[in-house]
Amino acid sequence: MTVGFASAQEQTKKGKYLIEGNTSFGARGTGNTGFALNSEDGTTSWNIGAEGGYFVMDNLAIKAGLGYGDEGGDYGTSKFSYKVGAKYYVINKIPFELSYTGASIKDADENASYLGIQGGYAWFIGNNISIEPGVRYNVTLNDNFGTGKDVLQFTIGFALHF
Repeated sequence: MTVGFASAQEQTKKGKYLIEGNTSFGARGTGNTGFALNSEDGTTSWNIGAEGGYFVMDNLAIKAGLGYGDEGGDYGTSKFSYKVGAKYYVINKIPFELSYTGASIKDADENASYLGIQGGYAWFIGNNISIEPGVRYNVTLNDNFGTGKDVLQFTIGFALHF
């Protein structure tokens, strides 16, 4: 446990880099910069993406992410997603993130736009690898898109620290 904590202290220092791959369970259509695969009523949707960050000070990373996916169905609505934000590690183990997520959706009248807050736990399983389960709440910034509702998601992130 001491080795894991010492590793976390080193990997969240100023000047370090972070590369993340996330999965999310819950909302579809929010703009996703992670990995997702969903099949419902014979329709399969998928998404692939990644996020990267740079620690501008100890425990605080500025992040950006990109994703691409397809909602499936007869028309195959594709979407390009993006995210920008900041992630702060409290005591090097409890990450909190505040970010803006948007999506450009093919043939949509209006695109998704969300402000999200996320919290979780960083479990360092090696010197440069962490698993980060968490909960994310997305507040919609445009009531006319889709259901026009806020969205709760459960996430599992896999991060590489350099």
